Amino acid sequence: MRKQFSMKKLQSRSYLLVPAAFLVYLLIRNAWFSIVYQFLLAHIHESVTAYFVASCVIGLPIFIATWLLHKKKFADSLGLSGNFLKGFFPALLFTAPMFVGYSLIYEFNATLTYTQVAVGALFAGFFEELYFRAFFFGLLFRYTRLGFIPALLISALIFASLHLYQSEEPAAMAGIFIATLMGAGFFAWLYAEWKFNIWLIVNMHVLMNLSWMLFDAGDNALGPVLSNIFRAVTIASAILTTLWIKKRQQQKLEVNRNTIWLKAVDNG
Repeated sequence: MRKQFSMKKLQSRSYLLVPAAFLVYLLIRNAWFSIVYQFLLAHIHESVTAYFVASCVIGLPIFIATWLLHKKKFADSLGLSGNFLKGFFPALLFTAPMFVGYSLIYEFNATLTYTQVAVGALFAGFFEELYFRAFFFGLLFRYTRLGFIPALLISALIFASLHLYQSEEPAAMAGIFIATLMGAGFFAWLYAEWKFNIWLIVNMHVLMNLSWMLFDAGDNALGPVLSNIFRAVTIASAILTTLWIKKRQQQKLEVNRNTIWLKAVDNG
């Protein structure tokens, strides 16, 4: 009875704190990131470090909310306690079609800088997956009665909307929105099915971005047809391999008809 009461209390607090903290994070990100970054850059004098610290600072509402909800299980609740290597090697295998395919049809981007790789691949992959998937989607899906689609929907829509700056043409903007919306769903599904190990989706995101940048596969998240063919192969390989592993190990899918919309009440 006590455990059931604690779970209901956690659910109630999660419904309130997770969206509230995420909203505050977005407001700070839009209004203060550039200011925080420039302040840190003036004192640190190294752009990559300043960008990383600024990204951490604007995430304070998320870190505080996670601590208030989970305290000693802080790292686990965000998937950070997962095995890094078990996240890296599958991600490297899944993204191989993009690296191989792009190397065959595009020229290597020799003008790419360390700063561009750090910001556009490494930090983008880490912080987007930490804040959008592990925190917003993850805490709602794992610790409330919300199913996969409700937990995913709001964060995915916001995630997709934040990529619309990449074009001013209506058709391209629509394509970017749809592509990133589907990408958010893909990463959320992988996160759930790989035992909420954030390192898998972080490495997937980083490596997909890196392959795109190394071979200049497109000017925005939509990209040309050839680029998307290899990206589709990567996504398909990740999905099919995950389903195969689950079936071979006789593991139940985390996202199923009982968890897709609303989870049943646990009466203990």
